[in-house]
Amino acid sequence: MAIKLPKATEQRLVASIRRYCAENLQEIGDLQATLLLDFCLREIGPSVYNQAVADAQAYVQDKVMDLNGSCFEAEGTYWKPLPKGRG
Repeated sequence: MAIKLPKATEQRLVASIRRYCAENLQEIGDLQATLLLDFCLREIGPSVYNQAVADAQAYVQDKVMDLNGSCFEAEGTYWKPLPKGRG
């Protein structure tokens, strides 16, 4: 599954990559930053995506396992027990 970002997000990330490179490595242009972003999305993105899906799945499964504990409602509570000796 290819990761496709909205154009505005891609532009923001390209600007961020350019800034990072300028401050830590050397200045690069939009083309180099776009190529680096594309590489990251293709090579690193699926691993991050898969881990996020696994984390979300574990979270949901944990909540489903606790469903009885968090959503349990006692039954037959309308009638209060009669005092001893009555009824």
